[in-house]
Amino acid sequence: MLDQLHDYRRIALEELAVVADAATLEAWYRAHLAPSGKATGWKRNIGKLPVAERKGFGQSVNEVTAELEKAFQLHKRRIDLLELEKRILAEATDVTLPARGVARGGHHPVTLALREVIGVFEQMGFVVYESPHVELDELNFELLNMPPDHPARDMQDTFYVDDDVVLRTHTSSGQVRAMRQLCPGPVRVILPGLCYRHENITPRSEIQFHQIEGLLVGPEVRLSDLKGVLLKFARALFGPNQAIRMRGSYFPFTEPSCEVDIRCTLCGGNGCRVCKQSGWLELLGAGLVHPVVLRNGGYDPTQVRGIAFGMGIERLVLLRHGIDDIRLIFQNDLRFLRQFA
Repeated sequence: MLDQLHDYRRIALEELAVVADAATLEAWYRAHLAPSGKATGWKRNIGKLPVAERKGFGQSVNEVTAELEKAFQLHKRRIDLLELEKRILAEATDVTLPARGVARGGHHPVTLALREVIGVFEQMGFVVYESPHVELDELNFELLNMPPDHPARDMQDTFYVDDDVVLRTHTSSGQVRAMRQLCPGPVRVILPGLCYRHENITPRSEIQFHQIEGLLVGPEVRLSDLKGVLLKFARALFGPNQAIRMRGSYFPFTEPSCEVDIRCTLCGGNGCRVCKQSGWLELLGAGLVHPVVLRNGGYDPTQVRGIAFGMGIERLVLLRHGIDDIRLIFQNDLRFLRQFA
């Protein structure tokens, strides 16, 4: 039986020598050194021997078991080192490689359009004037020549915060604020910002949108100044050969009032589906500041005149990029926004 024990020892060590990974090593341990393993089974044979042989055989079994345990620990250490080396190599970073590019975001198309429009008017001497988003009914309507019973109020679809407080429906609400602050001097300001209206959300309308209002007040201001400012603006944004068209219209805070169109940016004025075969696209509303509004701003309408104009920035973005659904601008869809990054 002692010879069989030594044969078992040799075979077990040969099996251990060819183990190359942790899973196989664990299987070898369960086969030999676990409580149900072969080495433990040899200890059970001690009681089957004559009493005189038990002591010597038991010592041999313990020596074989100890040798296998020691060999196992040494081999386990080698396997662990190999596994660690593989993991280090897999996770290693080659510091000599070029750096990975950092993903960069981009500005929203409305932000880009706002900055561009503001830049054009700043080159013409206009300065930015900020007005509140939450405005008094008086400044949003009444002082702009829209008393409580005025039919133009029905077109605004207003969000009322209180009986006398509203979310501004247009940036025109800042006109009187700007005039009162700068009176009696000249006024040359633009008023950019969000506006709010209680409307159904459709491809053509949203409950919030950006506007830029322009206001120029002085003793020598003429309607021709309005045409010059708007023509220069249109050519700065849409090309040096762009043309504008001014059509008579009505706004309660300007008199006379006009709608300003630009030549269609898609068909060049030849007529297409977007411009409804007219060759023109509506851009903004404008006119001479109404004498009532000038008076409410602190100016004498017999001594000074003013021009005012207002445009929607989202409409500008739609025109420039051929977008047919305003809802895309506010949905934060990265597939849409990344095109402007």
